[in-house]
Amino acid sequence: MDAKTIIDHFNLQEHPEGGYFKEVYRSKGTIAEENLQEYFEGNRNYCTSIYFLLTSDKFSAFHKINQDEIWHFYKGSTLKLHTISPQGEYSFTLIGDDFKNDEVFQFTVPAHYYFAAEVLDKDSFSLVGCTVSPGFDFRDFVLPSSKELAGEFPEHLEIIEQLTHH
Repeated sequence: MDAKTIIDHFNLQEHPEGGYFKEVYRSKGTIAEENLQEYFEGNRNYCTSIYFLLTSDKFSAFHKINQDEIWHFYKGSTLKLHTISPQGEYSFTLIGDDFKNDEVFQFTVPAHYYFAAEVLDKDSFSLVGCTVSPGFDFRDFVLPSSKELAGEFPEHLEIIEQLTHH
């Protein structure tokens, strides 16, 4: 199985951060804005989830959201997920199925962390799922330029330039 087969089968669309996605779940229930933290604008569904596919030539650029985001590994190559905390601490996690080499099947990116992901193997892909609660809304999505993000975290310039689109 290759990336194109998966993209076609699930009708995945290009995502602004890079890669391909399709929403597969959005809860019917919602949380009223007055019951959410002040940084949310409008109501949110309880939970949302997507299929997300990256290829070795399409990374997920640094971005952040207002919610925790859980990444679930499904198929393909190991994914390297990079994070920068609001305090500027950089780390990475390997998401995949080689748990004997410190890869994890599931990882949660905390709310307000910048994060980016890349497929480690050449000519390969990674298929994951991403679950967000409260549910994802593009009003919560911040996709900074490399200049903007490097201005905030100059100590991480090299990785920021590698994993931003502009």
